[in-house]
Amino acid sequence: MKPLINSYNSLRYFFPKSLMSPIADKSAPPLFIILNAASGHNNTSTVSTVIEEVLTQYGRPYQLMVVEDAAQLDFIARQTVKRACGCGGVVVVAGGDGSINAVAQATLGTRCPLGVLPQGTFNYFGREHGISSDTAEATRGLLTARVQAVQVALVNDRLFLVNASLGLYPQLLEDREAFKQQYGRNRLVAFASGLITLLRHHRQLLISLEIRGKVHDIRTPTLFVGNNRLQLEQIGIPLEKAIENDELAAITLRPLGMMAMLWLLVRGVFGKLGEAQNVISFGFKRMTVRPSRHLKRRVKIATDGEIVWMETPLEFRVSPHPLYLLKPGTMPEPETSDTGSDA
Repeated sequence: MKPLINSYNSLRYFFPKSLMSPIADKSAPPLFIILNAASGHNNTSTVSTVIEEVLTQYGRPYQLMVVEDAAQLDFIARQTVKRACGCGGVVVVAGGDGSINAVAQATLGTRCPLGVLPQGTFNYFGREHGISSDTAEATRGLLTARVQAVQVALVNDRLFLVNASLGLYPQLLEDREAFKQQYGRNRLVAFASGLITLLRHHRQLLISLEIRGKVHDIRTPTLFVGNNRLQLEQIGIPLEKAIENDELAAITLRPLGMMAMLWLLVRGVFGKLGEAQNVISFGFKRMTVRPSRHLKRRVKIATDGEIVWMETPLEFRVSPHPLYLLKPGTMPEPETSDTGSDA
């Protein structure tokens, strides 16, 4: 248990008394908040203080756990979900899309509600569902949120909320993370790292796709599968209707030269990727990627920005179990006295 204990920077509880807040709801389920200290560029101490101040002000019971060791996040998430399910509580994750993915994986199939406090650079998942990137506003949103079933996707048995990919895109993410550690987290750094990756990597994949019983052999530098309408709209892929119709969106590229790849990067930045002739995109409910002589039995996969190795064949599909997400509602006004007295 020592690694688990060491991975908490703090473990704090707050259970409001009846007179602590005029709008405290004694029947409200407790919040079990997991804050990943490695996510985003915000100061962990500042973020935790903001969360505590808001929840204390409104009298909401909570437990806040700050995770210092990212390697322990999956285990901590599973243990926290068990505790929340045992008392009818809600699990909340404060972190980027990768952290949200890890905690969402632990809740999948349990019907345990999940709240999100976005702390990442892009925050595609939170923005897609109307969750503010401002910590105080997002925390207040939890207090009036309503549970809504949200589509999630799987590659084999691994969940992804925003996207999953193989080939060039995982390499782009690895290089981007290395650049962020050296130069900081912002969109300009992400763009510069992507440009350098394209200049260095030229490998093409020969993959076999099975979709609706038909097999398609294609040669491509990358296969990208999206489950986030906002991201697809941002890069200019007109498949947002596929997501709304309980499908996923696949994007592949025809074999390209270096200048063509750079031009596609520019088009993606300006939201014009779908207009390029070298881009192939389509919607699907289930797709199998089988190994070929150029695709090893184990391949590198990126899911919501996290890199893992997986065994082939790869099966991409919509999960039969939704995610029960807390979506923010309207914040109540604190009660005021009619007499205006201090009594």
